[in-house]
Amino acid sequence: MSVDKYRPHLFVLPEDDANRQLATGFQLDVDRIRQMYVLKVAGGWMEVLDLFEAIHVREMESNPNRFMLLMVDYDDKLNRLERVRHVIPDNLRNRVFVLGARTTPEALRSSLGLPYERIGSALAGDCRDNTQSVWNHELIRHNADELERLRLHVRPILFT
Repeated sequence: MSVDKYRPHLFVLPEDDANRQLATGFQLDVDRIRQMYVLKVAGGWMEVLDLFEAIHVREMESNPNRFMLLMVDYDDKLNRLERVRHVIPDNLRNRVFVLGARTTPEALRSSLGLPYERIGSALAGDCRDNTQSVWNHELIRHNADELERLRLHVRPILFT
C-alpha cells in the first residue's frame, strides 16, 4: 500500500528489523494507515544516514507533505542524536524526527516482555491518547523532546 503523497504523510526509515517491527506495530494502530509508510530496513544507523542523504532529502525537498522518522539504535551513545541531526538540512529540520531505544530494541522487548509489534501498538496508543505509559520506559524516555516535536507535527496526520 502506498501513501497519498498529496496529503501530509510519514515515511519511517528503520535501522534494522527490530525497529521495522516496532514501526509496523505502531502503523497497525494509526487511524489513517495510508498516511504512514514503513520503508525497507537500512541495515545500520550509518546506512540510515546514507539513505536519508542520498534519496530522501531530495524527495522531501520536492514534496512538502512528506515527514520522515529515522529509527536508530542509540547503543548507549546518547550523542548519536546530534550525529544524526548533523545530516538533516536546516530546511527539513521541522519535518525529520529521530527516535530509538537507548540501547537496542531487543533490550526494550526483553524488559517489557512483549513482542515488537505489541510495543509499537502501545506506543501508538500513547501518541493517540497523549499519554506516556510506554514512552516513559527507561530505555526510550530519552526521546521525550523528539517525541513532543513528532506529536505536534505528525499526530494530526495519523490520528483522527
